[in-house]
Amino acid sequence: MPNRSYAHALGAPALPAAWRFGRESDATGNDWSVEWLLKRNCSMAPRQLFAIFGGLCVLSLTIAAYFWSQGATFVMAFAWLELVAVGAALLAYSRHAADQENIALRKGKLTVAHTSGNTVETAEFAPEWVSVEPVTGDESLIEVFGQGQRIEVGRFVRPELRRQLANELRHAVRLARLRPQSALPSAEL
Repeated sequence: MPNRSYAHALGAPALPAAWRFGRESDATGNDWSVEWLLKRNCSMAPRQLFAIFGGLCVLSLTIAAYFWSQGATFVMAFAWLELVAVGAALLAYSRHAADQENIALRKGKLTVAHTSGNTVETAEFAPEWVSVEPVTGDESLIEVFGQGQRIEVGRFVRPELRRQLANELRHAVRLARLRPQSALPSAEL
């Protein structure tokens, strides 16, 4: 219950006993931080997926080789065509299997990083100048903006839970604003 005691000490409204999406580090020390890691819900890692694909290739080509040896010459061509199509689909899937959004609030700085395939979009904000609002409505993506930057988050959260994520982000930003200046590192004073 460190969330309640710290929020109460700052005069802010208390959150429930645990963050729903975020993870708080140390509620009382100088290294207080909250981090949200929002990821795709993938049942298999890309390495597991390609191991299963390898097994599928061996099985399919073994069956095709048997029928090819029995005189069905077109079977091998269709088996290869099938494996190339399935392989391309699995490659596209695995490229985005590790997509994620990492939001971190620590040491007077809110950092947002969105990874999609090989592209990483990042933005840094001072908590004093950041706003967190839905793009169009309660179930739309959440826009974090301030200081001439903006980035959308919440892609990997069900639409009906995005409002709760936005409220949690707003609450954490308010807590960061209320933190005493003496708790910040001396370089930021």
